[in-house]
Amino acid sequence: MKIIYWSGTGNTEAMANLILKGIKEEGGNAEILNISSNNIDSLKDDEVIVLGCPSMGQEELEDGEFIPFLEKVESDLKGKQVALFGSYGWGSGEWMDSFEERVKSSGASVPLRPVIVNYAPDGESELECIKYGRSIAKLNK
Repeated sequence: MKIIYWSGTGNTEAMANLILKGIKEEGGNAEILNISSNNIDSLKDDEVIVLGCPSMGQEELEDGEFIPFLEKVESDLKGKQVALFGSYGWGSGEWMDSFEERVKSSGASVPLRPVIVNYAPDGESELECIKYGRSIAKLNK
């Protein structure tokens, strides 16, 4: 299983690490990859994929690195279970609805409700990310 994310301020990266913690607490294992420092060519070998991207601009996915990555691997998502997460600083989370629809239109299922956090995870949102990781681990059993 891979947790793949892009983070500009570190908020989405913090979420990725908390999700990984939850996966490990449930007895699962995952590789965490920041697309800024890792070249990911294919997701064909993964049954469960976790993708994270913050909201940018007018509630959109980051288009400098994340959108090109997503376009490259979109065909690999068909038939996979994909979990989504991300942080935002304004708006209502509309970008995540669009992200979910895009992933579903590639032929993937999104079996869990995506997790979004306003700014950095702390307190309750920190626990929500860990709980999300536990739920993701159960998908891979």
